[in-house]
Amino acid sequence: MRALEVIRAGLASSTSGTRSGTKSGTRGRVRAALMDWLGVPIDLRNGTFWSEWFGVSASGKTVTVDAALQLAAVWACVRLLSETVSTLPLKVYRRVPDGSRELARDHPLYRLLACSPNAEMTPGRFMLFVVASLCLRGNAFVEKKRIAGRLVALNPLLPQNMVVQRVDGRLKYTYTEDGRQREIALADMMHIRGFGLDGVCGLQPIAVGRDVIGSAMSAEEAAAKLFAHGLQASGVVTHEDGKLSAAQRQTIEASLERFTGSNNFGKVIVLESGMKYQGITMNPEAAQMLQTRAMNVEQICSWFKVPPFMIGHMDKQSSWASSIERLNLHFLTHSLRPLLENIEQEIARCLIAPGERDTVYAEFSVEALLRADSAGRAAYYSTALQNGWMNRNTVARMENMPLIEGGDVYTVQANLVPLEQLGRQPAPAQAAHAAQAAMHAWLGALHEQTDHSDEAALAA
Repeated sequence: MRALEVIRAGLASSTSGTRSGTKSGTRGRVRAALMDWLGVPIDLRNGTFWSEWFGVSASGKTVTVDAALQLAAVWACVRLLSETVSTLPLKVYRRVPDGSRELARDHPLYRLLACSPNAEMTPGRFMLFVVASLCLRGNAFVEKKRIAGRLVALNPLLPQNMVVQRVDGRLKYTYTEDGRQREIALADMMHIRGFGLDGVCGLQPIAVGRDVIGSAMSAEEAAAKLFAHGLQASGVVTHEDGKLSAAQRQTIEASLERFTGSNNFGKVIVLESGMKYQGITMNPEAAQMLQTRAMNVEQICSWFKVPPFMIGHMDKQSSWASSIERLNLHFLTHSLRPLLENIEQEIARCLIAPGERDTVYAEFSVEALLRADSAGRAAYYSTALQNGWMNRNTVARMENMPLIEGGDVYTVQANLVPLEQLGRQPAPAQAAHAAQAAMHAWLGALHEQTDHSDEAALAA
């Protein structure tokens, strides 16, 4: 509050300071107060600070990232997207001449993306931070750390502390850390942008959706106040003797305070001296409170491109039981896939050398989403094995099971024969004739051997 008072005083004196020629000094006081309050420098000449802290929605609520996260729908959507992406393996591959690919375990980027991006984070925590920044701030910034020109670490940065400007045709990144500003070279920055219109920065979803989120915040506040007052909007206490004195009115109000609030709901009020209480109740269903809150959840889900049922909003689900797989596929195709492609392309642009981009690339393994569905995994592996594009040891590796002897052989559904023997198997009729001829040859040889034995016996 002290810092706010200094800000108000500085703004109030800004006009007089301008008139008296002390405009620069006043700006310095306001800037210092804001830095003391937030711990980061603020540029008052652009609208970023004011839109974040003093912009209000049409519902009258001030919407910030921290305030938005207090909504269950926003919290659930951001967690769903960030935690789902963080569970997908991100590997580095190298294309081989025969058109297939192999894991590029010897590439320095493989260790950073698949094992440890930096000394403090696992790959899952790193990707969770990146995706959460994209969902809430519209941008994710990762600083590349090098030793002797070799990339050794990837450090994610707080988007709210980054200022991006285009200076002389090039982007300039200024980051504030511990109250001090430092400029990060363009070659040492990986900037992942969300949906945007200028190509410099992504739009901030919370700021653009201020009215949608503000409406939900207002509905939640109204519902909380409704429960805080014992599910009653107001009540009327009447007295037969007419007007009450100020002391009597104060005594009655203090007495009724003991019967308000959800903890006191259901208590019996004792009135005296001819007083009567008439409650004015409000039906939440009639006031469309429940419908309003449900609609706000659906709007927030559409803002983050998340199916409502995936965050526990189960309204209008009569036809969902038969199409849950389609809904999961829809989530993967329209919600996760654009996000994953965006991250993969930025990795190729910022972390892979131009000379290697034709052969080396990073890719998320979306097959990991099948790990939660044993029936889906079984059908997937069965199709792969029967059509010859996976072998049994490949499946064993994906399921973290021990390899089996002879499991590297590729088979197809035609009696599950090895691929190299396809076309060499005789037709059924030919096989029958061949077996019959072999049998006759064996019987003939046996008969001839018996005759020779008999002749030898007679000669003896």
